[in-house]
Amino acid sequence: MNKNLLRIRYLIFDIVAALIVWVLFMIFRIVVNDGRAFQGLDIFIPVYNFYSNLFLFPVLCLIIHYLSGYYENPVKESKSLEFFTTVIASAIISFIIFFVLLLDDVVISYVNYYYSLMVLFLLLSSITLIIRVLQSSMIRRNFYKKKWTKNTLIIGTGANAQKMAEGIERNSYFNTIIGYISVDAAEKNVETAKIVGNLQSIKDNIERKDVKEVIVALDHADEYKIFDIINKLFQYDIDIRFTPRQYEIVTGKARINHYGINPLVSVNKPTMNDWEISVKRTFDVIISMLAMILLAPLMLYLSLKIKQDSKGPVFYRQKRIGRNGAEFEILKFRTMYFGSENGKPKLSSPNDERITNAGRLLRKYRLDEIPQFWNVLKGDMSIVGPRPERKFFIDQIIKEAPYYCLLYRIRPGLTSWGPIKIGYSDTIDKMIERLNYDIIYMENMSLLTDAKILISTFEVLFRGKGM
Repeated sequence: MNKNLLRIRYLIFDIVAALIVWVLFMIFRIVVNDGRAFQGLDIFIPVYNFYSNLFLFPVLCLIIHYLSGYYENPVKESKSLEFFTTVIASAIISFIIFFVLLLDDVVISYVNYYYSLMVLFLLLSSITLIIRVLQSSMIRRNFYKKKWTKNTLIIGTGANAQKMAEGIERNSYFNTIIGYISVDAAEKNVETAKIVGNLQSIKDNIERKDVKEVIVALDHADEYKIFDIINKLFQYDIDIRFTPRQYEIVTGKARINHYGINPLVSVNKPTMNDWEISVKRTFDVIISMLAMILLAPLMLYLSLKIKQDSKGPVFYRQKRIGRNGAEFEILKFRTMYFGSENGKPKLSSPNDERITNAGRLLRKYRLDEIPQFWNVLKGDMSIVGPRPERKFFIDQIIKEAPYYCLLYRIRPGLTSWGPIKIGYSDTIDKMIERLNYDIIYMENMSLLTDAKILISTFEVLFRGKGM
């Protein structure tokens, strides 16, 4: 089961549904609204810009369906979520068609006008939903018959691990338990034959058995042990969950899902709704494209300024750790003398002698970050999100704050609460303090929160508080 292939499949069938709906709707308008039901075969030659809108209508449908978050998780475990997402998106599309984009009718009777609106909505919602339900039923049937499955590994061999496995086998047809990973030799509530290895052999188990999900279910473990395990798992493209402690249960971080009554905390899944994630990504792409076009003259001027000020390249590339713990290359305007670090990472401070004269101006107004709109466009980063760090400093932070790995669930960003509140972090303690703000942001992610952060960021920029 490949999620990207499933997304493409749903997308193609949504296009088919949109084409069917538009043809039927045009026939309805010709036959009913124009009273041409008995005028011969020409009733099947639609009008009202049929051919151009036959292209525009599916495009509009795909845009709205994407923004609804439907394609974020193509395998819908909730039938009610699939229903409401489809109906709400269909209603939005219908209103846009009638009041904004494609139809430019002369309204003679509002009764007929709204009647047509209702027909379009019913056609779109019903046909789209029927096609989606047929696809989802086939997918669920493949899971039910175990033609498809999510190979699941449980870390732990105690009572908690046994209880979790029993819950999965009883309530989830999506998952197949392929074994347990031993952490504590004293925990032995599961069958010895089902223990497939220890933490040292987990990489081999994940790769050889095509593991898609790992659940950390230890009986007695402090946060350091749990997050140490999670840090080891983030390098793999898998879902990571752990059984909640009292804190997660009280604060509502634990969620009951397709495992029945067993609550779990997802390490990978952002706290945003699917539709917010889609809207956020769309905003990132549009703003980044506009920024790179509109700021091109400024970028050219800054490039010349950097070249005149000191020897070396205009841009500075550096390895950072991003979403899912993956490494990427961040792009910035160079603000230090070329070769300042000499291969040894060192934190910068406001009075750092390595910073050039042009670099001080760039940092004061955060202009050195402008090239990172390219990182946002590529998908390495978001406009709002925790600042990405180098692995050298992450390894030091994790010793004091092992929960740093939780930031891996979202894209790093150009700005967030951490940089606004703390500014440039020139010590590990400041980096940990900034991390705590970023964790707060991550647990309260929403489009409204992003808007507040952007407003605060503009205040920092205009007042020159970058350093």
